Amino acid sequence: MLENIFEMQSELNDYVFKKNNIKDKLGNDLSMQTIMTALENNEIMVNDLPNEWLVKYAKALKEELLELDDELLWKWWSKDKIDMQNIRVELIDILHFLISAMMCAGLSAEKVFDIYKQKHAVNIKRQDTNYNIETKTEKDNKEIN
Repeated sequence: MLENIFEMQSELNDYVFKKNNIKDKLGNDLSMQTIMTALENNEIMVNDLPNEWLVKYAKALKEELLELDDELLWKWWSKDKIDMQNIRVELIDILHFLISAMMCAGLSAEKVFDIYKQKHAVNIKRQDTNYNIETKTEKDNKEIN
């Protein structure tokens, strides 16, 4: 299912690029494949496509998180109810931009699953070894590939 989500998101992004006349640096219609090819070609400087679109998707993620936060109630004395339907939609909006960012970082559905399993193991190990600020290092994260 994750592979399907990645495919659908790539198609949606390409549709949005075309519908909004978004071009690459050569004046061609932008596509997710163009961004991923730039990444494969090690075009990872600040003004290259992968960074440009990671910045845009990170901004979109932040804004969607704010929209989610607006839906959540914090007044514990309130008698209000949360709008779970809209909360679910906001979470899916977040997923849309997260998947887009992952693709811009060169991640496929398969690679996300692989890295997730590795990071999951790191998190379990950290819990088992009483991970805290004094013992924190990034060594275990840097070993993930």
